[in-house]
Amino acid sequence: MSYCKPGTDGPEESGCRYGASKLLFRGPRRALDAPYVACIGGTDTFGRFVESPFPAVLEDRLGMTCVNLGSVSCGLEAMAQDPELMHMAQGAERCVIQLTGAQNLSNRLYRVHPRRNDRFLEPSDLLVRLYPEVDFTEFHFTRHLLAHLLALSDERFTEVCVELRRAWVDRMRHLLVGLKHPAVLLWLQYEGPLAEEQGGDLGAEPFLVDAGMVAALQDLCAVAIEIPVRASGDSDELGDMLFGTMQQPAAEHMIGPVTHHAIAERICKTLLDLD
Repeated sequence: MSYCKPGTDGPEESGCRYGASKLLFRGPRRALDAPYVACIGGTDTFGRFVESPFPAVLEDRLGMTCVNLGSVSCGLEAMAQDPELMHMAQGAERCVIQLTGAQNLSNRLYRVHPRRNDRFLEPSDLLVRLYPEVDFTEFHFTRHLLAHLLALSDERFTEVCVELRRAWVDRMRHLLVGLKHPAVLLWLQYEGPLAEEQGGDLGAEPFLVDAGMVAALQDLCAVAIEIPVRASGDSDELGDMLFGTMQQPAAEHMIGPVTHHAIAERICKTLLDLD
């Protein structure tokens, strides 16, 4: 049975911070004075609504500290621009980096919130000229914005996609080039009715990431792991998750504990093969 308690708090509320970073990571805070694996990513790495997200399971399998550096709504923008996070990544024996969508990073068309990267802040003059009929003050989230732009014009939206993909590859390469060891890229590919419903015409997460973009990073990473996943509402894992009474709709769109264990097993095998 799922664990529902009054209010809105879930297990993810036990967050922690490292050094001067403004990002809230999954707790408990870990010591970094012994060799460790850094698991960097967004909401899935953080492990919303699950007791043991895949970095914790991976630590048990490896017998080595695995630091969960996932942060809710964190995208590539927050990862690459946080000096403390990059310092921890550079000090790791291995980095596992969850690939996040291309919509949640600042680019030549618009700017996002520096930490909550799914928040749209403002358009550039270039985007205003491309879509002069749009009142951008109506939008607060990147997906809502992009869905509207797509509905207005397939042709103009193609230009948006080209820019987002270019920015994603550039930012990923900038992140990877500074690491001590080539990173393991974790590509979680959402499938199923809930993923299709949530993504709509934009497609499932991670949005706009394709094989060509990942291939463009091959010279800077050790390996890319592709894992198809289903949200708990599609995988019958919802009953094993922990959430507050008002959080079930959000929990249905998160991956469950069985999926987290499967991800950890796959990463563990990959890391052992690399060694």
